[in-house]
Amino acid sequence: MTIEARLARLHRMDDATWARHANPWSVWTRVPILPLLALAVWSRDWIGWWAALPVALLLGWTWINPRLFPPPHSLESWGSRAVLGERLWLARDEVPVPARHRLLPAALNGLSAAGGLVLLYGLAWLVPWAALAGLAVALLAKLWFLDRMTWL
Repeated sequence: MTIEARLARLHRMDDATWARHANPWSVWTRVPILPLLALAVWSRDWIGWWAALPVALLLGWTWINPRLFPPPHSLESWGSRAVLGERLWLARDEVPVPARHRLLPAALNGLSAAGGLVLLYGLAWLVPWAALAGLAVALLAKLWFLDRMTWL
């Protein structure tokens, strides 16, 4: 089982949840989570332990978001196709993904993870350039990854 599939299992993503997550509202309201989470963690410098409140709310939103919206009426939108492709990508051990669609998504996941590590460094030590650069790399790589998923 892939790391991504384990994360989906941790989030208890079943068939009904994936169907709801394919709603474009679910996709697009998840995009700002990482920047807002970074801001919430950074805010510990201004508001101390109160920063735990927005962090907890954002983590809760991350879990509830794919369950909140109804399944879409159509699966033709970019966001719906990205979610469906991501689901196929997670199942690539059981259902092979064409070879031409394997390298770039894997590289983009690695790039996103690397950006996440730079972001964590920036947030831990309150280094603005690292936080912003890591956030930009992680978020842009994830969006590019989702774009590649629409091809599946």
